[in-house]
Amino acid sequence: MSSLFAVYGASGCGRSLMPIAASQVKRTAPDAKLVFIDDGLTSESEVNGYPAMNYDSFKCIPASQKSVLIAIANGSIRQKIAEALIADKIALWHVQDDSTIIMDGVNIAEGSALSPFVTIGANVTIGKCFHANLYSYVEHDCVIGDFVTFAPRVSCNGNIHIEDHAYIGAGAVIKQGLPDKPLVIGKGAIVGMGAVVTKDVAAGAVVVGNPARLLIKE
Repeated sequence: MSSLFAVYGASGCGRSLMPIAASQVKRTAPDAKLVFIDDGLTSESEVNGYPAMNYDSFKCIPASQKSVLIAIANGSIRQKIAEALIADKIALWHVQDDSTIIMDGVNIAEGSALSPFVTIGANVTIGKCFHANLYSYVEHDCVIGDFVTFAPRVSCNGNIHIEDHAYIGAGAVIKQGLPDKPLVIGKGAIVGMGAVVTKDVAAGAVVVGNPARLLIKE
């Protein structure tokens, strides 16, 4: 039995990551099978030329090893799926594009997805199931929590701590912190598209604009 790899989620995020996953499989495990998992499916189908099935069907396929990349932008949903995979003894799969640049002293936990032209600077620590979309970067001495999501072109400068489940919108810029006082994006915070963050963001807060300010819901 050969290895079985899957991209969990066949919507836009999953379809964008599948070519990266396919390239990685071709390079590292050319005899392995690669499929989509999508819980909205009731029977096996095909998405962009790859078999697609629900999770129960995936679990029934015999394989020497199973590994899954969770390609869903919502960090809370990623966590629930990750917990189910771990309970079923299925490995969380780390996938990165050939164009990704990773510098010295970087520690990336399992399950991350690094899209084309992502750069991870020196001495960075990244938690479980991180998503970094196209052209995003994480500069030196940053700490990224679990299930954090970067939309495309996020600029995360040095000495920044981003806590679990934060979502950073497309084109957002986060000002560099200091070695003895990192700039902190709190747990579950949302930074809006194009926001320029110049100071700490509280846990659960939503900030928008330049400079970023708290969004007051009406």
